[in-house]
Amino acid sequence: MQKRWVQKKQSDSPAVGQLAKALNIDHVLASMLVQRGVSNFEEAKIFFRPDLAYLHDPFLMKDMDVAVERIDLAISKGEKILVYGDYDVDGTTSVALMYQFLKARYDRVEYYIPDRYKEGYGISFIGIDYAAANNFSLIISLDCGIKANDKILYACERKVDFIICDHHLPGEILPAAVAVLDPKRNDCKYPFKELSGCGVGFKLAQAYCMKHNIDLKELFQYLDLVAVSIAADIVPIIGENRTLAHFGIQKLRDNPCMGIKTIMQLNNIKRNLTITDIVFVIGPRINAAGRMDDAKNAVKLLIATEEEEAHAAAQKITSNNTQRQNLDTNTTQQAVQMIQESTVLQNKKTTVLFNPEWHKGVIGIVASRLIDKYFYRPTIIFTESNGKATGSARTVKDFDIYRAIDSCSDLLEQFGGHTHAAGLTMSLSNLNTFTERFEQIVADTITDDELIPDVEYETLLPFHEITPKFIRVLKQFAPFGPGNMVPVFMAEGVQDVGNIRIVGRDHLKLDLTHENFKGQFFAAIAFQQSAKYNVISKGIPFNICYSLEENEWKGETKVQLNVKDINF
Repeated sequence: MQKRWVQKKQSDSPAVGQLAKALNIDHVLASMLVQRGVSNFEEAKIFFRPDLAYLHDPFLMKDMDVAVERIDLAISKGEKILVYGDYDVDGTTSVALMYQFLKARYDRVEYYIPDRYKEGYGISFIGIDYAAANNFSLIISLDCGIKANDKILYACERKVDFIICDHHLPGEILPAAVAVLDPKRNDCKYPFKELSGCGVGFKLAQAYCMKHNIDLKELFQYLDLVAVSIAADIVPIIGENRTLAHFGIQKLRDNPCMGIKTIMQLNNIKRNLTITDIVFVIGPRINAAGRMDDAKNAVKLLIATEEEEAHAAAQKITSNNTQRQNLDTNTTQQAVQMIQESTVLQNKKTTVLFNPEWHKGVIGIVASRLIDKYFYRPTIIFTESNGKATGSARTVKDFDIYRAIDSCSDLLEQFGGHTHAAGLTMSLSNLNTFTERFEQIVADTITDDELIPDVEYETLLPFHEITPKFIRVLKQFAPFGPGNMVPVFMAEGVQDVGNIRIVGRDHLKLDLTHENFKGQFFAAIAFQQSAKYNVISKGIPFNICYSLEENEWKGETKVQLNVKDINF
């Protein structure tokens, strides 16, 4: 897949030079800080040394006071409280956090996760019926509910109150819940808008602690769950999320909850766990519970307190994940074949595919794989579920797929999500009309540049400028994620010293040098770039975009280049 190399806009602000001098760091690193909104020594101190004291006052969030009062009322009256969350990682970590927090001080609490296949995304009528039938008069919903207007009205009729904790975009009219906590509300003045669903639940628990003079250390024991939600839900790791992720990862390394500890042990994750480990190892396994079986198993894992209980839950979830991997590989192959066999599909600006036999639990993963490896364009994969067409949407870097889907909302029965991902449901009879309209909307609004994946790099960084001090400071930019991605650099005229080899299915292992680095080289890995072996092996100089990482082998740590792309 052809990629366009794009250098980040370089700042000409005097703050770059001032920061470099004040922090005694490389000009490149100072420039990267300014790009990330850090312009002075104090801001740099906060960036490099996060502190939980910097967390915002949760009562700045609209309806927070009302939410805490309603919980107090429920406890004082002995009401039953149901903690309700979505079936993905953000939802299950949210439920695990809120359930444990409340259960530690009040006994009449249970949790509920909707069935992906019987109930679908978010709050369901079945879930409300369960609450009413079992005398739950208060539901705290997490990571869902912001558009469940009809469900909340139904709950009101059944004498069931709702506190909604969500982070998705609201509709024009908010649900008639007792309290709606969502920093994306137009009338909410909370200073940070990008919390995960678990993050919003954390703020509710923080507010409860503050009102009742509970030591916040009791809440901070759940920061590992918040960090997992932040990483897996791909929210920006900036501002308050950076602080929460920093301390959450610290807890994951030092003293994770029993369930996550077991997952880490089963997958040989060491103490130096990173956001990448959460995204590619921990998150998919927690998600697999809801994709292939019952997401309540994920909550059981996350709230487990005994080793035997955690191990049984982790083994079950690992088995779910293996099943999921096989399914998404086969489904992706079928989807690719459908496109390759149709010139009409190949020439579109979108990928919209339907197969009633595809497993609902993997269609979102398949959409992402198609974009990442095969066809870089807005993509929706549909299957049939409960007699409806159910789809999962993913998009390319700069295109707002939520807005495009919203333009087709009259054809839909339900949809929700955000700029880069969404879920939707419609009548099977509307699928063809939707496919045509969605294609037209995207074709009219997307640019040619948006249909070419880019490799965005910070600046030119020759190998001789990569010093131990540079690496030491660069590591402190972590945790990395949206808003603070792993820095990518560019180097020109590099050559392999003669050790190039193909490893795995189609990866390259290289030892790279250039003219100002004679006698020295960096080990490098270039994933899925074996097609360039013949040219590189001839000793021809080439340019690379790369990131820096540390590779530990037999107790020795060395710098390794992760080559993102190669140009001749």
